Amino acid sequence: MRIALVRQRYNPYGGAERFIERALQALERSGAEVTLIARSWTGGDRRVLRVDPPYVGSLWRDAGFARAARAAWTRERFDLVQSHERIAGCDLYRAGDGVHRQWLDLRLERISRLERSKIRANPYHRYVCKTERRMFEHPQLRAVICNSRMVRDDVLRHFRVAREKLHVLYNGVDLDHFHPRHRAALREDARQALGCAAQDLLFAFVGSGFERKGLACAIDALAQCRDERLRLAVAGNDRHASRFAERAAAAGIADRVRLLGGLDDVRPLYAAADCFILPSLYDPFPNAALEALAMGVPGIVSRQCGVAELLRPGENGWICEPHDAAGLAALLATAAGEARGEGMAAAARATAEGLGIDEMAEKLTTLYATLGARPR
Repeated sequence: MRIALVRQRYNPYGGAERFIERALQALERSGAEVTLIARSWTGGDRRVLRVDPPYVGSLWRDAGFARAARAAWTRERFDLVQSHERIAGCDLYRAGDGVHRQWLDLRLERISRLERSKIRANPYHRYVCKTERRMFEHPQLRAVICNSRMVRDDVLRHFRVAREKLHVLYNGVDLDHFHPRHRAALREDARQALGCAAQDLLFAFVGSGFERKGLACAIDALAQCRDERLRLAVAGNDRHASRFAERAAAAGIADRVRLLGGLDDVRPLYAAADCFILPSLYDPFPNAALEALAMGVPGIVSRQCGVAELLRPGENGWICEPHDAAGLAALLATAAGEARGEGMAAAARATAEGLGIDEMAEKLTTLYATLGARPR
């Protein structure tokens, strides 16, 4: 079985690729030949077809890569083509970024008429929506990996695609790497490094792209809390990070909000935290939330986040509404009184234990085998 894996910029340690690497290794041990089609890649000795057409701007970049990748897999005549990019004609698509059309609809709900006009006129958004439709409704498409039921439902809402093609496979987490024992070992030093006193309640926000992840709502909610013990630590990158720092300063809570930038190892932050928080506007299934649960950290996520499907309010976390700073502030106060309980930490870990990276890879391998048994 000859498999092509398409990813414009491939990093085997990235959230989208980590557990798929495990499945591909299992397939290779059984005799399958796996080839990566990419513009650039990091690490590994996998066979690579490099396609790197020149481009200027994001639209030309994505469209050029899509044409070159499709030409490469057509020429090589693979048995199965799995794409992580929106490219019509692939056999298997992993919808790790969710549905762009749904994200735009949610975004358009809360902006001015002028801003809506700009987004609708943006050629990149028009290209992505058109390509997305062509891909989901293409007769060559045999299966879609949806990393949450939310994503599956979004696909069904916007496109004419058979429900049986959609397979919900949650992301996997390395249960040993993200383990409560590391939290216990790292906690004291990590909290000291962040300037947290013993009585302080720390909320960890992990994710890049602060607007979509809901950082503004988190800052506003913290500002509404009168409990001076509550703190917020933010790990992630955003080119407009200074705006969020200014927002915290304007709200009078600059001393309670720490923007840490990107972290190579987020485990010390999870160890220091009493609760994870991610009030996203749209988030198919953030790995960070699953990693926090695996380390025994309960979480607060928005209803527009795929991880909300795993949370049982009051047991392993809470669910908020996007943009609802007042409602989130109430949940912060609740978490301040309950998140440190041993029962909640145990429930958080138990939630992640059913989503180990090897179990997810096994399910993916089974899906590959099923598709490989059918002719293209």
